[in-house]
Amino acid sequence: MSRDICILDYGMGNLQSVANAVGRLGYNPIVTFRRADIEKSGSLIIPGVGAFGEAMKRLNNLRLIELLNDRVLKDGIPIFGICLGMQMFAEQSTEGGLHEGLGWVKGKVERIPEAPNVRIPHVGWNDLERDSESIMFKNIDETATFYFDHSFALTCDDSIVAATATYGSKIVSAIQHENIMATQFHPEKSQNNGLRLLRNFLNFAESWA
Repeated sequence: MSRDICILDYGMGNLQSVANAVGRLGYNPIVTFRRADIEKSGSLIIPGVGAFGEAMKRLNNLRLIELLNDRVLKDGIPIFGICLGMQMFAEQSTEGGLHEGLGWVKGKVERIPEAPNVRIPHVGWNDLERDSESIMFKNIDETATFYFDHSFALTCDDSIVAATATYGSKIVSAIQHENIMATQFHPEKSQNNGLRLLRNFLNFAESWA
């Protein structure tokens, strides 16, 4: 597998932070929205910060949705979503109305439930309840915490949930299904444990090739 890692630039996301993290792991980050780069990429990272509807609008305006569907669902390249990037993998979101997502996983994105002593957005460090079989968390201490910054969260089938966090209620924090992986938290902001998680994805991508 090439050491080039494609990071999708659709105008919303911590692109430089993700690129820096990938670079620290010894890979060459290619931050791009160019079709040619996506077509030849062996793996893909989709970061995201902002509103679901605007993100999908930008993907549509860039005419990337069909290409991404082909690369992920037909070609089966490994893909990793971060925060809003993960949410877009779902079928729909209720953020600011009802918006259609990419539909790569069955599920819906909804606002974190209100609860006593729970501030929304959910910002800060949280520990996780993890699936011990998930390769995303290989060689990561069970007490590790990760950095969150979000107001909406994915609801999906338990079979693809790799980790949850408790913040008033259970929040799906990581998913894994075949070539698709994603986290609600930001590994690029989660210090060494976040780097380990990204390395696990990149190792998976190399083995998948």
